[in-house]
Amino acid sequence: MLTGKVALVTGASRGIGSAVAKSLAKEGAFVIVNYNGSKERAEAVAAEITAAGGNAAVYGCDVSDFNACGDMIKELIKEYGHIDILVNNAGITRDNLLMKMSEEDFDGVLATNLKGTFNTIRHLSRYLLKQRSGSIINISSVSGVVGNPGQANYSASKAGVIGLTKSVARELSSRGITCNAVAPGFIETEMTEKMPEAAKENLLAQVPLMRAGSVEDVAGVVTFLASERASYITGQVISVDGGMSM
Repeated sequence: MLTGKVALVTGASRGIGSAVAKSLAKEGAFVIVNYNGSKERAEAVAAEITAAGGNAAVYGCDVSDFNACGDMIKELIKEYGHIDILVNNAGITRDNLLMKMSEEDFDGVLATNLKGTFNTIRHLSRYLLKQRSGSIINISSVSGVVGNPGQANYSASKAGVIGLTKSVARELSSRGITCNAVAPGFIETEMTEKMPEAAKENLLAQVPLMRAGSVEDVAGVVTFLASERASYITGQVISVDGGMSM
């Protein structure tokens, strides 16, 4: 159970982030639903959590903005006293073949997916070190483990998240703080629903379990890593991909 814990989930207004927020709240955590694009969707997630008997609040912040992240963490600590769980889920895609990829699209994906993860950890770490506890879970991707054509920017950002996770785990472990990564594979979300059928079939052919995963599959692993049951696990990358990366 996560009763008494405060969790910040970035990019929690939809997809995997939304499922993670609901799963943490179901276990008793007070969840801060971070969003950048749609306040309305974030409030809907928070309302769903509240309707189910949980507790949640929303906070808008572009995680790629270093100073904005600093302000967010400072305000949340002031408001709630502590943050015990950080889930870095916010991410974007701007897919294209490498030879056609613009510098703007490369930089934009790295800024949100990788630097955004650094930004939140950087600003929260001082508080976690003082309280000598905390769980950080970073959402990477199978693309960051094995690479993916047309996703040089996304794959690079998610591989970077894995390296960052391991470094953070080594730096903070002496104070009882864990840091792990979860690498989802082909997960059914709004984004994958828009994919052409041929592309979906091609992806499924690469999955040994021969089916797509659900956002709940990912949320369950994140919730486990945030709990005391995972207190002796740090610096690890757990793939939730039906065997794609093995």
